[in-house]
Amino acid sequence: MSDDKVYAVSKIVGTSKNSIEDAIQNAIGTAAKTLKNLDWFNVCETRGYIEDGKVAWYQVTIELGFRYQK
Repeated sequence: MSDDKVYAVSKIVGTSKNSIEDAIQNAIGTAAKTLKNLDWFNVCETRGYIEDGKVAWYQVTIELGFRYQK
């Protein structure tokens, strides 16, 4: 039996009013409700929304890698 793995990649955007880390966790937590075998993530882009001269929202685009089942 081989240890080789095959992955699919999904790109999603998580948001948070608190931090970049929370935005990542929100994205992964939501995706984990429907995607199985999540193994890794890659942060592709970070950005934010400014309101009244202050950061109002953090937005993080991530790629999620999930394994195909054999």
